[in-house]
Amino acid sequence: MKTLILFLSICCFSISSAQEKPNIIFLFSDDAGFADFGFQGSTEMKTPNLDKLANSGVKFTQGYVTDATCGPSRAGLITGKYQQRFGYEEINVPGYMSENSKFLADDMGLPLDQLTIGDYLKKLGYNTAMYGKWHLGNADRFHPMNRGFDEFYGFRGGARSYFGYDVASSAHHDTKMERGFGNFEEPQEYVTDALADEAISFIEKNKKNPFFIYLAFNAVHTPMEATKEDLNQFPNLTGKRKELAAMTLALDRACGRVLDKLKQLGLDKNTIIVFSNDNGGPTDKNASLNLPLSGTKSNHLEGGIRVPFLMSWPKHIQPKTTYTFPISTMDLLPTFYAAGGGNTKDLQEIDGINLMPYISGEIKERPHQTLFWKKEVRLAFREGDWKLIRFADRPAELYDLSKDITEQDDLAATNPERVKSMFKKMFEWESTLERPLWMLKRSFENYDIERMDRYRTPALIQKERPNLLKY
Repeated sequence: MKTLILFLSICCFSISSAQEKPNIIFLFSDDAGFADFGFQGSTEMKTPNLDKLANSGVKFTQGYVTDATCGPSRAGLITGKYQQRFGYEEINVPGYMSENSKFLADDMGLPLDQLTIGDYLKKLGYNTAMYGKWHLGNADRFHPMNRGFDEFYGFRGGARSYFGYDVASSAHHDTKMERGFGNFEEPQEYVTDALADEAISFIEKNKKNPFFIYLAFNAVHTPMEATKEDLNQFPNLTGKRKELAAMTLALDRACGRVLDKLKQLGLDKNTIIVFSNDNGGPTDKNASLNLPLSGTKSNHLEGGIRVPFLMSWPKHIQPKTTYTFPISTMDLLPTFYAAGGGNTKDLQEIDGINLMPYISGEIKERPHQTLFWKKEVRLAFREGDWKLIRFADRPAELYDLSKDITEQDDLAATNPERVKSMFKKMFEWESTLERPLWMLKRSFENYDIERMDRYRTPALIQKERPNLLKY
């Protein structure tokens, strides 16, 4: 009898512990502008659901990604470390790579010796799902279901239409929607809405088990495609800006439907929800705005690497909280792992930090005294509030972000000792990195620099606004 009682007690404790683990949902947008959400101050974009999410938890004013482009940024967040540590330095789009790159076409992807958020959370008993844009390798060995995820519905590549392809389409498999492994199944509705459907279905199936959903929307990446119903909500806008607003509205609606399902099932109080974006908005491509920041996607000005960033966990995070120290998407893995009951000492050589003690105020100092961003010779280094940007063919620039978030006042010439000290620390950090697995073609490197110069100041960005209202 005593043995039976002990057995039942252990079973009850295990069930209770499983129920105590928070569910985790990571909502991830693509190529959105820093300024293009209501909670970021936009009066043009309609984002009531994300605005509500912002009020329910903490808003990070200095949230960063690990790279200013899609693929490397995702590699950093999903492994919890600087992707340069395993050679994932350049964008994984085969047409952009130099001919002497080590890997070509489908052979480019997240190295198989790297563990992902999905891998780690599965060890803690989580059911895991990935929906939407993968962009971490097209070959079967890089598939989400081989990288820690139990379910997948999305596409392996970096961009696709928001409407279903014809069954007989010759589109490459990395752009087709895929259910599970190798089952290509185009949606009957707008892709952003279809991805929300998948997440909602997974929540319903796993409401009694701890789950993790990585919901990586391709919105608002090009192509600029929206439904007529959503376009009609913005009669005062025209051109790409109107299309962007409609696509953003669909993104917000999809996020809202997922949040509503959690509340309906009584799961909202103990679910961690994070919303962020993969890099700065490419103003010239989708009319996104990163104001008051300068720069865009693909460069190291703040507009390329600082992103909207929200976290809600009603059970542990006070509503309407603002956190002002710099944090990074690579912090999500250790934060989720610790919240799920894991010991962060078990994580392999990560650079991210569990954010919860910082958000709660238990730890007062900065999570990161230093942060780095690197693409070939170009490198940005943040130390405290000082940021140094190194270029291949022009003098380095130094900014004090505590006084100049628009990066207009270059202080390099008047602070030679600080520049020298920061350069030394840059070289020390670079010595810890692996050689890049592939390299960018020179033409695309030049394009990145030209884009940076074109959107270098808020004044230049505002000058471009009339062009954003044209097709």
